[in-house]
Amino acid sequence: MRTRGHEAPILEIMTTDEATSAPRTERVLAVSVVSTIGLSLFTIVAVLIATGIGVRNFDSDFWHVVLVLPVIGLPLGVLLIVTLLVVNFVRRQRENARSK
Repeated sequence: MRTRGHEAPILEIMTTDEATSAPRTERVLAVSVVSTIGLSLFTIVAVLIATGIGVRNFDSDFWHVVLVLPVIGLPLGVLLIVTLLVVNFVRRQRENARSK
């Protein structure tokens, strides 16, 4: 039987905000990665669908932007992923050094 007011030690550890939330920099980088790669993949799918339904003339300004976005967005997304990994790795090293 449990007594009132006595919580398990694991609950105290699991409810700390530091353990569950990522720093703002990591969240911004993660959202940037998802949006950049997502937009690039969306434009690739748009070109595939347009080609499938019979569009053969991609000479308008709209299609130029759609065709160039993945060329810029995918490498930028990869660079953002690498940056996110480096930032995360450095943060975890600092946290481990502080806890020792």
